[in-house]
Amino acid sequence: MRWNANARLTAKLLALAASMLVFAIFVMPPLYDAFCEITGLNGKTGGKYEAVPAAVDTSRLVTVQFVASNNENMPWGFKPSVVSVKVHPGEAMDTVFLASNPTDRDMVGQAIPSLVPFKAAEYFHKTECFCFNQQILKAGESAELPLRFIVDPDLPRSVNTITLSYTLFDVTERFAQKTDNKNTDSEREG
Repeated sequence: MRWNANARLTAKLLALAASMLVFAIFVMPPLYDAFCEITGLNGKTGGKYEAVPAAVDTSRLVTVQFVASNNENMPWGFKPSVVSVKVHPGEAMDTVFLASNPTDRDMVGQAIPSLVPFKAAEYFHKTECFCFNQQILKAGESAELPLRFIVDPDLPRSVNTITLSYTLFDVTERFAQKTDNKNTDSEREG
């Protein structure tokens, strides 16, 4: 009788552990994404935005600040060409970030954006951004990385300053693995 009670308890604990694993893998990520989308938390700026004609609100100016940082393993030089601009909501604005690879090897970088205040994320639209693609710089090479954005005219009037921050990561090994896998697949096919 004692063995049956232990077996039932073990089965219940295993079922609980399995259900927690399923929840963490399949249920939690979509819930987290929905929560971030609704609340604007996490500063996600979204993907590429297709511009539509809109009236420019010349009655106000919004300051957009730019910040650049590197992940601890990224040796590149990386900075905005200007630290801030003033834009009228609805107006398309162009700027560039500057990147340089001071190493003696070719590298691949990927920039991840974040935006504050969080509630402004849904009103900040990137129509062109270096963050949409991985950046390849040869040893000693430098590049201007373009950014084109529009601050939506519906941005709440209480928001006067938006800070767009990019963190640059070294993804050279991951890029090489992906390229090697594609080459191996094409060799098998051909």
